[in-house]
This record gives sequence, C-alpha cells and structure tokens, in this order.
Amino acid sequence: MQIINEMILDIICILFPLSIYIIFLAYFKNTDEKKQAIFLEVALYSSIYLLTRFSSGKVLIYPMILLNIPLIISYLKSSNRVSIIISIVLILYYYFDNDVNISIYYLMLEYLLYFLVVKYLSDKKKSKLTILATFAIIKSFIMSLQMFLIFDPNNGIMSNYLLIFLIMNIFLFIAYIVLILLNKGEEIIDLNNVIQKLEKEKKLRESLFKITHEVKNPIAVCKGYLDMIDYNDKEKLVKYIPIIKDEINRTLILMDDFLDYTKVQIEKDIVDIYMLLDDTVEIMKPLFKKHHIKVNLSGDDEIYLELDYNRMKQVLVNILKNAIEAKDKKKDEHYININTIKKNNEFIIKIKDNGIGMDSKTIKRVSEMFYTTKEKGTGLGVALSKEIIKKHGGSLKYTSVKNKYTITTITLPYNEKNY
Repeated sequence: MQIINEMILDIICILFPLSIYIIFLAYFKNTDEKKQAIFLEVALYSSIYLLTRFSSGKVLIYPMILLNIPLIISYLKSSNRVSIIISIVLILYYYFDNDVNISIYYLMLEYLLYFLVVKYLSDKKKSKLTILATFAIIKSFIMSLQMFLIFDPNNGIMSNYLLIFLIMNIFLFIAYIVLILLNKGEEIIDLNNVIQKLEKEKKLRESLFKITHEVKNPIAVCKGYLDMIDYNDKEKLVKYIPIIKDEINRTLILMDDFLDYTKVQIEKDIVDIYMLLDDTVEIMKPLFKKHHIKVNLSGDDEIYLELDYNRMKQVLVNILKNAIEAKDKKKDEHYININTIKKNNEFIIKIKDNGIGMDSKTIKRVSEMFYTTKEKGTGLGVALSKEIIKKHGGSLKYTSVKNKYTITTITLPYNEKNY
C-alpha cells in the first residue's frame, strides 16, 4: 500500500505542473513557440522540485526512478540546456541523499551517458518511443549494478532481476502515459488554435467578399451614368455628376466600414422613406433602361421612419440589382413593382419582379452566406442586406414561384407617434 501511495504522489508531482502548462497554452491561444518553451521549462523544473520535495525515495528504489521522468520529457520536448540543468539537479539530489551512498563521479558519468545516447538517437531522428526504451535499457543496466553493489547485494540474483524488471516496467508505463497525455494535450491545443485561425481567415475572407460585392454596386451605377454622359449636354452633366459623386461617397463609406473588419454599424436618422425609394430608383435608371425593365413605384408619400439612409439605400440597390439580374429573357415584358404598405406598427416594402423566380430549395438557402445561383456571384448580398435590416429591427423575406415572379418583403418597425 505504501508503494502505491508513493507512486500516486509522484504521478501527481509530475502531472500537476504539466497540466498547468497545458492550461496555459489553452488560455493564451496565440503564444509563440519561445514562450511555450519557457513555460514548459518552468513546468519541468516544478515537477523536479515537487518530486524531490515530497518523494521519500525510501520504498524500495522505484520512487527515485520516477525522478527521471521530467528528465526524459526534457530530452524529448525541450532544449539541451534544460536537460543538463535537470541532470545536475538529479545528480546533486542523489549525492546528498542520506539513504543513497553513490559517488558523485559515478552519477556524473551515468547522466552524461544518458545525455550522449539520447542526443545521438535524436540526431538520427529516432522515434520518441525508441529514445524512451533506450533510456530504460541503460537505466536497467545501471540499476542492476546499483542493486548488486550498493542497495541489496545479499539478495538473490533472480530476486534482484525481478525487482528491476518490475521497477522499469512501472517507469516505462508511467513515462509513456505522461508523454501521451502531454502530447495529446498539446495536439488538442494546436488543433484548436488552427481552427481558430481558420475561423479568423474565414471572417477575413467574408469581409473581403462583402466589400467586393457591395462596392461593385455603386461602381456599376457610376459606370452607367458615365456611359450616358454627353459632354456637350450641360443639362445631363449637371444632373448626372452629383449622382456619381454621391455613389463615390457611398463607396468610400463602405470601404471605411470593411477596412475595420467590424460588423455593420447603423446610424439612424429621420428619413422620408418614399424619397429614399425614389432616389434609389433614380440612380438605378441607367440599369433599368439598359435591360428594358419598367419600374413602378407606388405608396404613400411623407412617411417618415428612423433609418440609416445610406445603409437602407445599400439594401434597396442590392435587391433591385438582383431583380434586374433575374430577368427572364423569354418574356416580352419585364417589370419591377415597388409598393409600400403601412400596417399597424409596421411599414412594409414589397418589391416584385416577373423574372425567372426561385424554387423552394433556393428560397430556403437564399440568405445563407456564400450561397449563390449566379455564375460569378459571391452569395453575400442577401446576407448583408438581411443583417442591415435586422439592425433596424426589421426582417427580410422572399417568396417566389419558379419562372413566374419573386417578391422581396422588407418589414420595418413604424410608430406614427414618433414622427
């Protein structure tokens, strides 16, 4: 029973600092290799201190064997400097132990042998198990000499060999378990760090995709007006240039937002919703004209909502652009109807097109990030629009019939008393 208690105590002394080391890696996720090595070094020194402080070393000889587990870990996972320091500590500990009368030169020779053999095997790229087994074989040979010459020379040869066999199996078993726990802990932490890095990269890619997608819309509008500009027609210049400037400003706002890699920020103000819809239709006219799409806007004017003008304009441009791209070329007439409805505490905007429509599977996934049916689409427009509307306390919903129509419904909170 005393042997078992000693073994449990030694295992705790070894594992406790190493467990703190694993917790450190888990908590400080972005720790570099240099800091990890320093903390592992501290953990190994702590293990040696606890073992020499609390291990009696008086039950047979096996508890003293476990003092070498931090040493073998330092050989396999740390630097030569750490191994040398631990070796010196063990030599001094054994030498000054009152129950063990071993020459310091003998101890120095023993640990120098361990160091040279392990270094040779490491240089030859041998496996950790090979190094551990070799260390155990050398230790068994040295222990046999210690048994016969120092500790129990009067005991039978067979008894001594059986005892050494038992001790070394205990050592190998515990050392192997400790190494597995340490390696698995580090592997789990590394895997978790890799997953977190992938998540960060994914968010970065999402941000880049978003900015690419959203900047294309105002650029497309600017290009449309630039194509229509007649430099000899001052009336068109006066009309188109302010629109182009507004779209460029909107692009710069988008760039500022996405450069910070932050979520969409909403700055609300009192907005005439009908004027917002009319402005959006006006800037989209070149695209409607190019694709021969008739646009009808109807609803009550002078309805005021608390909105972020530029963000909602961004949503509307995206929805109308999708409606244009969904045009069914087989049909003779193409239209987009925009209707507004005031209902209780809600203001509803319905945008209906007679394009190619969507099937039930597409409708279910249309709001998913990166899901798209377009050849060159990114699948971010609807997701970003939904996020913006959600920030306003509203909702975005799609209903569609394949080859007939699609209705996009924007529902926003409305309280007439506030305006």
